[in-house]
Amino acid sequence: MLDQTPVLNHLWQSTLFAGIAGLLTLALRKNRAQTRYWVWLAASVKFLIPFSLLASIGSYVEWPSRHQIAPASLSAVMQQVSEPFSSEVLVATLPAAPSKADRTLELLMLAWAIGFAAVGVRWCLRWRRVRAIVRRAPRLPLPIGIEVRSSPAMFEPGVFGIFRPVLLLPEGITDRLTPGQLGSIVAHEMCHIRRRDNLATAAHMVVEGVFWFHPLVWWLGARLVEERERACDEEVLRTGSDPQIYAEGILKVCEFYLESPLECVAGVSGANLKKRIEEIMANRVAQKLNFSRKMLLTGAGVLAVAGPIAIGISAPQMRAQSQPTAHAFEVVSVKPYKGDYRDMRPPEFLPGGRFTSRAPLLMVIATAYNIPVQGPLARLTGVPGWLNFNSLEGVYDIEATAAKGSIPEGLSPIARAESGRLMLQALLADRFKLVIQRETKEMPVYELVVGTGGPKLPKADIQEKDCPDTPLSEPAANAVCHRFTGGRGRGLHARAVDMADLVTFVQSWTDRPLFDKTGIKGLYHIETEPFQPMELGSSPPAAGTKQDGVDLRDLPTLFTVFERLGLRMESKKGKVDTYVIEHIEKPTEN
Repeated sequence: MLDQTPVLNHLWQSTLFAGIAGLLTLALRKNRAQTRYWVWLAASVKFLIPFSLLASIGSYVEWPSRHQIAPASLSAVMQQVSEPFSSEVLVATLPAAPSKADRTLELLMLAWAIGFAAVGVRWCLRWRRVRAIVRRAPRLPLPIGIEVRSSPAMFEPGVFGIFRPVLLLPEGITDRLTPGQLGSIVAHEMCHIRRRDNLATAAHMVVEGVFWFHPLVWWLGARLVEERERACDEEVLRTGSDPQIYAEGILKVCEFYLESPLECVAGVSGANLKKRIEEIMANRVAQKLNFSRKMLLTGAGVLAVAGPIAIGISAPQMRAQSQPTAHAFEVVSVKPYKGDYRDMRPPEFLPGGRFTSRAPLLMVIATAYNIPVQGPLARLTGVPGWLNFNSLEGVYDIEATAAKGSIPEGLSPIARAESGRLMLQALLADRFKLVIQRETKEMPVYELVVGTGGPKLPKADIQEKDCPDTPLSEPAANAVCHRFTGGRGRGLHARAVDMADLVTFVQSWTDRPLFDKTGIKGLYHIETEPFQPMELGSSPPAAGTKQDGVDLRDLPTLFTVFERLGLRMESKKGKVDTYVIEHIEKPTEN
């Protein structure tokens, strides 16, 4: 499945970061160009480093006081910025999950790949062209500490290479520039080498290649070149070069030679030439950073790097504290089960906000997220071996009690069940470190709809408000509301159930997920005859074929059973929530 949410999240975070960098450079406009250059470079590098990566680093740090940290308002803001629009991992609640990539998304990915390839091929061809020129160029014996070559190509003087830079000078430049002019131009190129500008520019070229579709990265590239050249201009003048001679040297280079074809071959003619010449001739001394501006830059840097890491450290308790207290049990006991299969009991929510289970943990997870985990309808994957149903290793004795009043009086059984599931999800996240991801996939489903003649369902003899609580450990025959008895060989029997109960119960015998689309509300009394297993398909079974003690040839199909209730089970394509266990641990015994 292709998920675009993290990409969109990273884009808006990086765009916001670049906007903040722009405000910082405005505040530093009277200071040295080198300072502004580093601010723009940080904005460029941000495109390669998601905030979520820094937050994940912080998540590995354990502090003794971790569970006592309360999220401040600033931390809440940082968490908002450093996390995706919607988190795909589920700890205590389930946020919206990404949909399966559709045709439009596939076309967008194809367009991105074509653009990425086009930018890469363009740069590779230019790089090979310059490299061939350097290899053919003869060496010049200039004692400046690096290799110098003379090229017949009409390109401006430039530095080629990142780790072994070569200064490339066009042939005849000594005839066109005076010694003073040439000396200042060489000093400019040496400044590029000391600053390792080619390395930084190459890094930004990677950003432009990956995010070629984002206009901001190209604008950032122009700002980097502009401040890079200004920084070298300031350095050349600071070391004693005459402003007029230096400016004349740059103008002559622009008059006789072409600009470098690659941004990472640092030359001398980049950026706004007119503005640069004016600044060179003015030869104004840039202001040094005062204490307040130093603190501003330091604070911004610390916030950008340490902020997401701190969020990663405190994220678990921040998420936990952001949950309503009604969605967490007050008292929890989790112990490995020491008995055998005969003494186990299923997970169940009891009156008074209690939960008990003496069953495989996989059943508890299924109860918490209301999903089938066995058979053809199983929608949970990533299950570790110790959680399988055939081993007592994954069985735990769990007792939990909610705080008094955490589940309001008067809630319907459905609302109470939902509240209990949320508390159980929080318990699993806290004690078993469960991280579960929900994914939505399109697959064949059944939709239960109203038939042509309308529903033929008698009303129940009890209303929802009068339904008593019946623990799951009680036999279904003793339950009044929301419980079925029977099955495929015995029929469907219930005193007071709604459509959700009907779909959940019948889904145990269908070969694909079943969804209620009837729109029918209220409780109904349901009695049906037995029905054939769906795995028999459309062919009638042979005479004498028995299952569950009944001759299958005499039984109607499940489709027919629903038709007699005034309902219809239609085959459709639908989106179904599936779940993946990304992490789970065995708990420490309390």
